Amino acid sequence: MSTEAAGFDRGAAVTRSLLGWGVVAGPFYVVVALVLALTRPGFQLSEHALSLLMLGEWGWMQRLNLILTAFMVLAAAWGFFRAIRNGRGLAIAVLVGVYGICLILSAIFPPDPVAGFPPGSGGGTASLSGILHLVFGALGFAALAAAAFAYAGWCRSIGARPRAGWAITLGVLVLLGFFGGAAFATIPLGVLLLWIAVLAGWLWLALASIHVYAWSPHPVRVQQAAATG
Repeated sequence: MSTEAAGFDRGAAVTRSLLGWGVVAGPFYVVVALVLALTRPGFQLSEHALSLLMLGEWGWMQRLNLILTAFMVLAAAWGFFRAIRNGRGLAIAVLVGVYGICLILSAIFPPDPVAGFPPGSGGGTASLSGILHLVFGALGFAALAAAAFAYAGWCRSIGARPRAGWAITLGVLVLLGFFGGAAFATIPLGVLLLWIAVLAGWLWLALASIHVYAWSPHPVRVQQAAATG
């Protein structure tokens, strides 16, 4: 058996693999959602939130998109927990995990129809499912923003202050985008703000996952150190 194979750190490899899902989750969700948005009759990107794609005959596809993405987020959360073995790491992992769980719950409880989507809908009716969808959405985005702030604190603790700065900025954009989007949900400005929240959140998760991935011990380096030590 070679020295590399004998010294391979499987745990470090698993941690890095889990963090990799934090990079994949956002692009996967956005690309699939855009394909659905551009092919669903009556859906207007400038007027309708992506969550409305869960309604109608093909709504199961967006629900599946959300659930698959949620499992990727949960994998990344476990990766953060394994990589950063302190209180801040636990906070980041728990908050990212809460976001993943809220994504699943948001898929289980879809939003209410709006005027014009699904086609033929008059909108204006509030249901328990629609209310729960908003609640879980608010909790999820708040948790994601809090995770960005916890990550910023960890970055400061290891001397990575520039990363802390952009993490706080993206966390604030998530909060302002979501709650501003909810306040102006009936006009195109609300949809734009929701897009800002979604993209800022996925961008933070991807950049944080890449950073912690690179910061974590590399299986090859670990085994080489063992071989030469």
